[in-house]
Amino acid sequence: MPLPEPSADALLASRALASFIRNDIRAHHDWISFARFMELALYAEGLGYYAGGSPKLGKDGDFTTAPEITPLFGATIGRFATDCFGAEPLRILEFGAGTGRLALDVMQSLDAQGVVVAEYLIVELSAELRERQREMLAGFPQVRWLPVPPATFSGLILCNEVLDAMPVHLLVKQQDCWFERGVSLSGEQFVFSDREADAALAAQIPQTLGLPEGYLTEVHPRQCGFVRMLSDLLKSSDGRGLALLIDYGFPAREYFLAQRQEGTVMCHYRHHAHTDVFYLPGLQDITAHVDFTAVALAAQESGLTVAAYMSQAEFLIASGLSDLMGQISPEDARRWFTQSQAVQKLTSPAEMGELFKVLLLSRGVDLPEKLLKFDRSYRL
Repeated sequence: MPLPEPSADALLASRALASFIRNDIRAHHDWISFARFMELALYAEGLGYYAGGSPKLGKDGDFTTAPEITPLFGATIGRFATDCFGAEPLRILEFGAGTGRLALDVMQSLDAQGVVVAEYLIVELSAELRERQREMLAGFPQVRWLPVPPATFSGLILCNEVLDAMPVHLLVKQQDCWFERGVSLSGEQFVFSDREADAALAAQIPQTLGLPEGYLTEVHPRQCGFVRMLSDLLKSSDGRGLALLIDYGFPAREYFLAQRQEGTVMCHYRHHAHTDVFYLPGLQDITAHVDFTAVALAAQESGLTVAAYMSQAEFLIASGLSDLMGQISPEDARRWFTQSQAVQKLTSPAEMGELFKVLLLSRGVDLPEKLLKFDRSYRL
């Protein structure tokens, strides 16, 4: 199926970014890592996908996230927060807050439970999304935007579909060695180009798997570095802290399956998913699935407790999604049917329920037993 045509202005912006990336390749001896290409395509100042002004979410954007599907998602996280922190005034730090919908629903849920949100901090790289968040959250004076993460934090950290947008390195197995697949130029065209991988990158792939020749995969030092940063800011606080990470991915034993030999990198453009990472730089999202084993190990090694790991469906059901759905009267047929469909999408194994996982990282916070009975951290 052909992809939608961009506007003339969007095409000009993409061409400007492509030229910027070509100059970066030439400045680095005609080769950059795929992680560098992905970083520029997504975050180059004023031109990258998340740095530009085009819509990202919703019908006019490129993809939809769980908070946009139903307010029950954020309301359930609000229930989860009180299960973990009780009725004490709560501080929340959210990375990559999308349109602000999750923040809105979480705060409204906590307000309905009589819990005060003392402070809601947002770290957002996208100028377009930041403005949408300001509009969505205009009635909440406790919300503040930060250009960088705070040095210290106690409370609840929310990361919904944050890890998947972090640049990844591509590695390919050739002649029983690992090579890094980077990006070079053929004339003015971007092309893949391989060189022997740094030993530290290759060491991130389990060496006992017997992966076949030509196997292509990703490694995630940025994701692991991000989790170590979360550990540092939680450990530097005198209070308790809990990080909730929700994303699509697998534990290592499933991530590095022999049949997953083309990797997991995907692009999203106007609600079309495809694998051409060089298509219209700056106008499409580029993502990769999360290696939750690598992320959990990085958290554990940096001093956090891996409190639980489970599917999104298990997390939502254990945290009260069914109860919230039950509060909608079937007599309100339109609303009940719409929310029922949304809940199905969030929890069905054929939709988001099993592909999306939840990783909970704790410093001094005990999870409720009703959640722990779903813990699958043994699979990490």
